[in-house]
Amino acid sequence: MRNARVAIEVWDLWIRLFHWGLVAAVLVSFYTTKTSGEPFLFPIEVHAQAGYLVLGLLVFRWIWGVIGSVYARLSTFLYPPSKTLGYSKGLLKGQNSAYASHNPLGGWMVLIMLLSLSFQALSGLFLSDDIFFQAPLYGAFGDGIGSQLRTLHQLNSDLLIILIGLHILGVVIHRLLGEPLLTAMVTGKKTFSQQPVDARNESSLSTTLRIRAIGALLIAAGVVLWLWF
Repeated sequence: MRNARVAIEVWDLWIRLFHWGLVAAVLVSFYTTKTSGEPFLFPIEVHAQAGYLVLGLLVFRWIWGVIGSVYARLSTFLYPPSKTLGYSKGLLKGQNSAYASHNPLGGWMVLIMLLSLSFQALSGLFLSDDIFFQAPLYGAFGDGIGSQLRTLHQLNSDLLIILIGLHILGVVIHRLLGEPLLTAMVTGKKTFSQQPVDARNESSLSTTLRIRAIGALLIAAGVVLWLWF
C-alpha cells in the first residue's frame, strides 16, 4: 500500500509575490549593467529604479521574516551550526529529512543571499556614474568611502551571480530528487510522503497576519517612494 502524501501550504501569497517581484527586479538590474541596456534610453536610471524596488522588497522580507507566517520567519529555517552540520553529514550519506520550509543548508543560503542583496541595494544609494546619474545619498560619506562602496558594489555583483547560480542549481537538484521547489513557489504548497520535521499547525490566512502584511507593505512602499521621488 502506498503512503498517503501530505500537502502543506508552505509559502504564503506575500512570500510568493516577494520572490517573483525580486526575480524580476534583479533581472532588470543585471540586464541594465551587464548589457547595452536596449531599449532603455538611460539604462543607469532604470538600473537605479530596479534597485529601489529591490530594496523595498527586501525591507518587506526582513520585516516579514520576523512577524510573518510561520514558514516565512527566519527563526523557522535558521538552525544552529551543530544542526546544520548534522544535516549536511546525513545528506552526504543519503539520509535527508523532509522540511516544509528551507532545510538547514538552504536556510543559511537564503540568509546569505538576502544579506548580499541588501548590501547591493544599500550601497547603490551612494553611487554615481560620474556623468548623468547620482543616487539619492551620493556624497554623503565623502569621495573616499564612496569609492570603496563602488568597488564593493561591483565585487558583490559578481558574488550575487555566483549565489544565484548556486540557488538555481539547488532548485534543479531538488527537482531531480522529487521536490519541485519551483512549483511550490507558484502554488504555495508542497507535498510530502512523510510529515516534515519542521511542520507547524498555523494558518497563513489569519486577520492578524493580513494586518501585519499591510503594515510591512506600507513601510516598504514608503521606502521606495522616498527613493524614487
